[in-house]
Amino acid sequence: MRQMLAVAQPPEEGAFDINELIINYLVDSDKWEFMWWTIYLPQFEPVQIGPVTIDFSITKHVLFMLFAALLVAVIIIPSARHARRERDAGAVHGPKGAANVVEAFILFLRDEVAKPNVGDHGERYYPYIITVFFFILMCNLLGLVPWGTSPTANISVTAALAILTFFTVEAAGMRDLGFVQWSKTIFYAPAGTTGVVKYAMLVIMTPVEFLGKLTKPFALAVRLAANMTAGKAVMLALTGLLTMAALANVLWVAPATVLMAVAISLLKIFVAFLQAYVFAILSSVFIGLIRHAH
Repeated sequence: MRQMLAVAQPPEEGAFDINELIINYLVDSDKWEFMWWTIYLPQFEPVQIGPVTIDFSITKHVLFMLFAALLVAVIIIPSARHARRERDAGAVHGPKGAANVVEAFILFLRDEVAKPNVGDHGERYYPYIITVFFFILMCNLLGLVPWGTSPTANISVTAALAILTFFTVEAAGMRDLGFVQWSKTIFYAPAGTTGVVKYAMLVIMTPVEFLGKLTKPFALAVRLAANMTAGKAVMLALTGLLTMAALANVLWVAPATVLMAVAISLLKIFVAFLQAYVFAILSSVFIGLIRHAH
C-alpha cells in the first residue's frame, strides 16, 4: 500500500508532468503558447441579455476557429472566382492548379454527398453542407500544425455545429412539408389507427419522436469531439513518453515512439478528412429524411 501511495504522489515542482501536458493542450484557455511566447488573448466582460449571459472573450479554440474560417475563405473564394473566369472565357476543362483540386472536392460533395441524400430540388442546402465540411476539415487539420489545436476537440464547438445542423434540418422540414405536415414528425400516430388506439399511439410516440430529433445533433457533436480528442490525446501521450524517456536517459525507446507518433499523425490526417465527411453526409441524410418524411 505504501508503494502504491508513493507512485500516486504528484510530481515535484518543476518536474515533467505528462498529465499536465495532455490537459493543457486539450483544455481551452485564455492564452496561446506559441513557440517561446505565451500570448494572452483578449478577455471581455460577459454581456447579460435577459436570463442569458454571453461571453465574447477570445479563447484558444475561438482563435483557431477564426483561423479555420479565414482559411476556408482564402481557399474557396479565390477558387470560385477563378472558376467563374474560366467558365466565362469558355474553358472546357475547368480551372487548373489548386482551383482544380478545390473544385474536385466541391463537385464530389455536391454530386456524391448532398445530391443523393438531400433529394430532388435540394440545391439550396448544398452550400451549407459544403461549407460545414471545409470548416470542420480546417479545424481538424489545425490540430496537426505545430503549436496548433483542434477546436473540434471541444464539445462546445461540435455542439454548436450540431445545433446549426439541427435548425437547418427542421427549417428544411417546415419549408418543404409545410407546418402541418412538419408537426406530424413530432406528434406522430401510425397511419390507419383510429379512436382510442390513435390517441394512445400519439401519447406514446410523440416523446419518442421528439427524443429522436434530439439524438441526431447529440450524436453528431459527441462523435466528432470524441474522435478528435482521442487522436490528440494519443499524440500527446507519445510525445510525453518520448520526453520522459529522454529525461530518464532511456533512449532505446525513442525510435519506436517516433515511428508510432508518425503513424498516428498520418492516421489523424485520414481521420480529419473522414470526420468532416461523416458530419457532412449525416447532415445531408438528416435533411433528406425530413424533406421526405412520408
